[in-house]
Amino acid sequence: MIRVDTSTIIDAPLPDVWAGIRDFNSHLDWHPAIARSVIEDGRSGDTIGAIRAFELTGGEALREELLALSDLTHSFSYKILTSDVPLLDYTAHVALRPVTASSRTYWRWWSSFRTPAGMEQELSETVREGVYHAGFDAVAA
Repeated sequence: MIRVDTSTIIDAPLPDVWAGIRDFNSHLDWHPAIARSVIEDGRSGDTIGAIRAFELTGGEALREELLALSDLTHSFSYKILTSDVPLLDYTAHVALRPVTASSRTYWRWWSSFRTPAGMEQELSETVREGVYHAGFDAVAA
């Protein structure tokens, strides 16, 4: 199993960052890799079990399920159900924390997954840079 674990500091208060990323379908509004996204069956983006179906700007299609969401701990977890990108058994977690003595937010994003043999390095880098760091940079901007 591969594990990607990264974090950043966002120069904005935690309530503002949480409000921007809390809805499971909000990635359409802030992540540059997302071309289209919809929550299936008309469910709300904060409903456990909600499934988002989306397309990346490169044309790859994915479906992900919201596994957990907590306004108390400012965190959520999700997993890939189907994907054109060979991230197998992919489960990810997002957690926000306030930075002490400032109006900034600590954001940790981590996941575990498998890949086809020989693709471990390439897909780990794609997740780290193309998903997590690109998302951090977009929200920070």
